[in-house]
Amino acid sequence: MALPSQRVKLPVAVDKPTPYTFDLGHLLAEDPNTITLDHSSLEQSLAEIARDGAQSLVNQLLTTCPITSTKEGVLLSLPQPTTALPREKPVPAVKAQTKWERFAEKKGIKPKTRESRRNLAYDETSGEWKRKWGYQGLNKKGEDHPIMEVDMEAERKRKEGTSIRGDGRRERKERIKRNERKMRKNQKDAAAGTSK
Repeated sequence: MALPSQRVKLPVAVDKPTPYTFDLGHLLAEDPNTITLDHSSLEQSLAEIARDGAQSLVNQLLTTCPITSTKEGVLLSLPQPTTALPREKPVPAVKAQTKWERFAEKKGIKPKTRESRRNLAYDETSGEWKRKWGYQGLNKKGEDHPIMEVDMEAERKRKEGTSIRGDGRRERKERIKRNERKMRKNQKDAAAGTSK
């Protein structure tokens, strides 16, 4: 057995009766030659075959691919792959449209642009740009006014423990909950449509 300092240097050139075929984009070297293995030292013969394949791939890369030097180091640019590899998983099925997507397509409603999604709107009364929703949003307009007009007839019929100030907030919260319920129903309908 040779010691590490006495290792035999193997030749860089690999000679085979039929040359390898390469797909450098995938770092693939294909050996069309028949493989003969020595079963008494199987690991050694497999290692030699693998070493020959790796050496021929490195030789091909260094002789055919452009090499550039940058600040990060030496870069070797690979060509585009030529071998079509099969997918691991099947192509995903087209998702069924939700109720809203069908409605929007029918009515010609386009998705919002970045500008229309911005949370700013011009407030005519103050003459400033304010948030549409969120902290001090325009959707809460009038909920915190110090003086509010009260309809005495409606005030008499009001449930005990409620106030006119809480009505706007309560209506807004109910709208949010109703929208969430509709969204969950649409998602459930879309999932049921894909399973059919």
